[in-house]
Amino acid sequence: MPIRYEGDLARFDAACTVDEALPFAEWLEATVPARVDLSACTELHTALLQLLLVARPAVAATAADPFLARWVAPLLEAPPAPPVSA
Repeated sequence: MPIRYEGDLARFDAACTVDEALPFAEWLEATVPARVDLSACTELHTALLQLLLVARPAVAATAADPFLARWVAPLLEAPPAPPVSA
């Protein structure tokens, strides 16, 4: 199972695919505050990245994968962008 849920912590393991998006969204909605451990994640589907960017759970452990560490970790650490006004 690519994402394991342990109370308020979701552990991402290996390749996390789009199939995990709906269960992850449901878990995020039901878990406040939520934390994620990305240390064992090797691939992250963009649907999961979008959920992480919207929900902004606390990152308990950042990704060890070089690509995720370089490109995804900074996005999750940055403050959310203010809403765009029309």
